[in-house]
Amino acid sequence: MARASTDRETEIKIRLDSAAAGRRLLRRLGFSIVKRRAFEINVVFDTADGALRRGRKLLRLRQTGRQHTLTFKGPAAAGRHKSREEIESGFADAVSMRRILERLGYEPVFRYEKYRTEYGALQSTGEAMLDETPIGTFLELEGGPRWIDRTAGALGFSAPDYITASYGKLYLEHCQARGIKPGNMVFGRSGK
Repeated sequence: MARASTDRETEIKIRLDSAAAGRRLLRRLGFSIVKRRAFEINVVFDTADGALRRGRKLLRLRQTGRQHTLTFKGPAAAGRHKSREEIESGFADAVSMRRILERLGYEPVFRYEKYRTEYGALQSTGEAMLDETPIGTFLELEGGPRWIDRTAGALGFSAPDYITASYGKLYLEHCQARGIKPGNMVFGRSGK
């Protein structure tokens, strides 16, 4: 059984022109790959009446290759950075975990996919993730607020560039701006 971890997550996203641009920026700052590019399938669960969403909470199953992770995220504190409780635990049997959640009254409400590459730098207290999604490429910086601001600044970004919205919210904004009926945020399919 995987060890559970409890922590507070503090992060921002920055929209990039391309994954290649993100790789160049990170290399220039001394970051190197710590986890190679991997395809992720994320399924968000909620109750039929949307209790978790109303409470600004998230319950997610993530599959990356043969790895499965269950994540709970609490409400985000207001501020320049997104900061909230995050509890994650790995598990082996995705079918059983999904059945357990459904028996507890949770149902899948949104699916999103992305390719993620994780980066680190020597003597760094944070981490950088390059996310390629169906709605664009994003750099996610996760660490302490000072580290985030310092790293973003060194990469040529500042607070007005920070995005604290979830991929679900970004997807809804993307669909609304283009007059598209929202479904799921997936590659190469309608997502419905």
